[in-house]
Amino acid sequence: MTKSSEIRIPANEITVTRRADASIVVVGNPNSGKSTLFNRLTGLKQRIGNYPGVTVERHLGLLKTDDSTTELVDLPGTHSLSAHSLEEHIAVDVIFGRMEGTKPPDGILAVLDATNLYQGLFLVQQLTELGLPTVVALTMTDAAKKGGIQIDTAELSALLGVPVYPVVATTGAGLDMLRRAIADIRELTPPRRVRVWPELIEAAERLAKDSSEPLRFAELERLLIDGPTESNKAIVSKLSDAARSQLQGVRDALFESEPPIARDARIRYTWVRTVLDKVQRKAPALVSWRTRITDFFNKPIPGTLGLFVVMAIVFQAVFAWATPLMDAIDGGASVLGAAVFERLGDTAFSSLIADGVIAGVGSVVIFLPQILILFLFIILLEDSGYLARAAYLMDRAMRSVGLSGQSIIPMISSFACAVPGIMATRVIPNRRDRIATILAAPFMTCSARLPVYALLIAAFVPATKVGFMNLQGLVLFGLYLFGIVMGVFTALLMRKTTLRGPKPPFALMLPEFRRPNLQTVMIQLLGRAKVFLKRAGTVIFVVAVIVWALAYFPRSDAINPDLDANTAAAVQMEQSWLGRAGKVVEPVFEPLGWDWRVSSAVIAGFPAREVVIAVLGTVYAVGDEADEGTLSSRLKAATRPDGSKVFTLPMVIGLLIFYACCLQCAATLAIIRRETNTWRWPVFAWAYMTIIGYVGALLAFQIGSA
Repeated sequence: MTKSSEIRIPANEITVTRRADASIVVVGNPNSGKSTLFNRLTGLKQRIGNYPGVTVERHLGLLKTDDSTTELVDLPGTHSLSAHSLEEHIAVDVIFGRMEGTKPPDGILAVLDATNLYQGLFLVQQLTELGLPTVVALTMTDAAKKGGIQIDTAELSALLGVPVYPVVATTGAGLDMLRRAIADIRELTPPRRVRVWPELIEAAERLAKDSSEPLRFAELERLLIDGPTESNKAIVSKLSDAARSQLQGVRDALFESEPPIARDARIRYTWVRTVLDKVQRKAPALVSWRTRITDFFNKPIPGTLGLFVVMAIVFQAVFAWATPLMDAIDGGASVLGAAVFERLGDTAFSSLIADGVIAGVGSVVIFLPQILILFLFIILLEDSGYLARAAYLMDRAMRSVGLSGQSIIPMISSFACAVPGIMATRVIPNRRDRIATILAAPFMTCSARLPVYALLIAAFVPATKVGFMNLQGLVLFGLYLFGIVMGVFTALLMRKTTLRGPKPPFALMLPEFRRPNLQTVMIQLLGRAKVFLKRAGTVIFVVAVIVWALAYFPRSDAINPDLDANTAAAVQMEQSWLGRAGKVVEPVFEPLGWDWRVSSAVIAGFPAREVVIAVLGTVYAVGDEADEGTLSSRLKAATRPDGSKVFTLPMVIGLLIFYACCLQCAATLAIIRRETNTWRWPVFAWAYMTIIGYVGALLAFQIGSA
């Protein structure tokens, strides 16, 4: 009998890839420190995606201990299990295991703000009714201590029936014990049921007897409170015909004439106050200088003035800090492009690499400094608690145009670049407000419009005085103001028509001012950069390569070899597909006063409006000498075949209006597609803004030339 051979492999040479042992949802009120805690627990072991069919982001992270790996799911902030916004619906559906493509959670990490137990306990008490192993993280204990708040965590744990761990997410205090508890959460006994509302429990038990499948009491209780909705229709379908017919009668008997949500709140908050009396002690409040300053800037007038000062600083920083970095990226792309031509010669392949690939990548990366700087400020302002105050202060003014106070930050941010401005709309919970803000943001005068404005204003607007102001500066100011007016008008129009709907109540708990955690800030910043480069970058790159191909092909063999390089490039541009397209559409733009050369530049500028400067330099045979002075003189001297001037003052004003309105930015279109999760809105925005730009340019030229 032959013995089987043995193969021995050293243990250190064996690699085992483990799946997460459990999936834990992280649930808490907005501004409770939930995301900060999530980032602290997971570090860089995160991935960001979208929930199926919606624009709400899904944040997943891994918590690794010595013997286990736990998946944490950071849910959008919610005040209760009665969902009102899209984000709250997502959170509730994930908690109940109703979200498509998301596995039901194995446990809950409930985040409770120690400085605001009254609001947080309302949600935590509801979470303990779900029958899932639950751990409570009591955050901001340092701020509570400074405010004279003492919390008996042992008594709180006993009353809730779940373990409570005090932590300070910004410093890491208490996180070791919390990590261990999360890793062992499956071993916990589900919390015992606290009979806060016995009548509700009894009504749910009656419905459970008549269900075709076993249902959790928590689901039936939410059905009784919220009534039949789109989210809980699957629960209704599991009830017997008799139970479905009795559902409304049971609800009427339970709530009588009182609104269900109101009764739910009244009963649960009564229990919350009882708990607070047992676990919380507050020292007499001391009015510190910091409190006095906070109270002062919470008032409408000083707060609004302070907001504009803060946003002015943010805007200046975005513009000033990003410019050198953007210039460096642009210069680096130019150097690489020149090196390619030097190494490979002037061929189609080298042009593809230099003018298509390198320039295309550069057109993506060049936005990154603005995005990172802007989001650095937004994250700092959000984590410090200031962003919530800004939304509160501007809510009344923004509601007059159909938006909420949370729209002010994205709109102001769009003055630097619409791309990060649109990404900043993620702070807006209401979907209608968010889309209206997204459609308004591209009207704000971004930095990409400035080179076009500067060239045309300097060349064709006289540098005369109008009162104490310079006419050129007045025109530039007018263009900024025009963009604001058009953006506000668009938002108002959309909220009155396509996005018509009731304004949700603006409920906001103002958090305490706190110092942001550097690690958390950097994790969020890195995530934003990855999302932009991965999602928007692909679209921008493809469009850039397509524009290169249109401008490069077909190559002409009839160009006089004696022509200088700049003139030869202009001739080639005229014979390229892009130049031919300009001549084809020339009749469409002729009522605006444009010839084929301006039409070609505008077509080429649709992926990125700043490209128009380079294209105008090529078609007017400026080429490498395309500095502002040389190009301005060429534009002033440009004539039609009949000898008339191309660039007249009415035509230039119309061109400025066109650029103020038209959506010429592939990055913006890509981000709108990314943030709305559909091509419907970017196509609408492009068509809407192009029509407005065309009509505005038409009126300016025709009226001015009459």
